[in-house]
Amino acid sequence: MKSWRILAIVPLLVLLGACGMRPLYGTDGVSSGVAGQLASVAIPEPKTRLDQIVRNELLSTMRPAGTAEPDRYSLEIVTKASEDRSIEDSSDSRSARRSTVRVTASFQLKDMNGGTVVYKGKTFSNVSYDDVGQSFSNMQARTNAIERGAKEIALDIRTRVAAHFAR
Repeated sequence: MKSWRILAIVPLLVLLGACGMRPLYGTDGVSSGVAGQLASVAIPEPKTRLDQIVRNELLSTMRPAGTAEPDRYSLEIVTKASEDRSIEDSSDSRSARRSTVRVTASFQLKDMNGGTVVYKGKTFSNVSYDDVGQSFSNMQARTNAIERGAKEIALDIRTRVAAHFAR
């Protein structure tokens, strides 16, 4: 009974190995693959706090401590955050508000040798928070929403750049 299972599984494993699928961040034993190329991306110093949050997240995921390669690419990022207070209910003495922060970013991956743009794109993130009517709580909730949006943007940028390198 067990021998027929082995006979059924072995051909499936052979077919799966022949499909050409490989992990995005894997290595082939000769080169460091996508992870090595990500580690060779320099990210210039930012001008705003939002840019700094995105840059820090990218550095910690693309160039973890001890894995940096010589710089071959430069990733330039421009971010912007805007707020929308579209949901509001003020029935009776209670008022409930929901605000949405939209974080947008455009980025360019440039080859440092010739300065040519090898990949570019735009991304965004919408993050909501409750406006409770207390200034400090609202400020902290908005700051947290912006940070969450920036981290989502950084994850998307890293995934897109990694997919570009995998081609």
